[in-house]
Amino acid sequence: MKQARFVQRHEAEWQALEDWLSARSVARTARRERRGWEGLRDHEMPARYRRLCQHLALARRRGYSPVLTNRLEDIMQRGHGVLYQTPPPRWHAALEFLVAGFPRLVRAERGCMIASLLLFALPLVTIFVAIQVRPELSGGLFEPAQLAQFESMYDPADPDRALGRDSETNLAMFGHYIWNNISIGFRTFASGLLAGIGSALVLVFNGVTIGGIAGHLQAVGHGDPFWRFVAGHSAPELSAIVIAGGAGLRLGLNLVAPGRRRRIDALVEGGMRGARLCVGIFAMLLFAAFVEAFWSSIGWMPAWIKYSVGAGLWLLVLGWLWRGGSHLGPLGAEDRVDDAA
Repeated sequence: MKQARFVQRHEAEWQALEDWLSARSVARTARRERRGWEGLRDHEMPARYRRLCQHLALARRRGYSPVLTNRLEDIMQRGHGVLYQTPPPRWHAALEFLVAGFPRLVRAERGCMIASLLLFALPLVTIFVAIQVRPELSGGLFEPAQLAQFESMYDPADPDRALGRDSETNLAMFGHYIWNNISIGFRTFASGLLAGIGSALVLVFNGVTIGGIAGHLQAVGHGDPFWRFVAGHSAPELSAIVIAGGAGLRLGLNLVAPGRRRRIDALVEGGMRGARLCVGIFAMLLFAAFVEAFWSSIGWMPAWIKYSVGAGLWLLVLGWLWRGGSHLGPLGAEDRVDDAA
């Protein structure tokens, strides 16, 4: 076969390969442009690459021009670099997910996250304000012994005491906070299996409890030590609880309203997406436990430093959830499948 006819017959295939390689050479570009891509599909690439290798072997055996063989060799080498590149280390993939993938998943479930925030924040604020108006309401939420314990933990008359806890070591309290935070986050998510009602009840209960404690301490004049204690770890901890609630609500919605999918398929998909969200939630709660154990309990630290650090962490957490991974664009249908796999 003459070279001109050989090129005419296979030029479209080579051009499609070159276009695919140009679009997929940079991972960020590939993820951003995938939904609008109309060329060669990813799953077709291995077979097309093998055909290219056959074309290169034929071109060499038939003595076609160096211009053609060099072009085919270039495409082959670029394809080999993409198909057989060394996978990134696990820590790199985990870091990329936490920085970009997790906030994208959170934003993809915007409706459930907003509902979770309202279920948590409205009871919290309502109870806090109500106790400021009628302090005796805290007696209906907690036993007298519990209220006395809260007041002792945040007693402004004992400035040398570690805020919010007894005399246990930081390391011991770090382990306690990890267990406590993770258990709350897991219950908030897993209770979504009860048609989402479980997650809603857990969110309301946590909102009432936190609002009741904060409201009582503020009403009896112990607000300053309490706010200095919670300022540091509140951003990652409360945000993680809201996200866990949103994941639980999504799980419940998939169970109650699966749409055109089979109920079991919708439940499995919701569970897998929820499990990925739980990875980020675990990281947030782990960080919150670290801050709570080694920073929040410091009693001698000036209030303005505590509040400044707390405000900075709120800005970082909210900015990360709002903009993290935004360069990749919103999650599309194909991304949702990949994330659930």
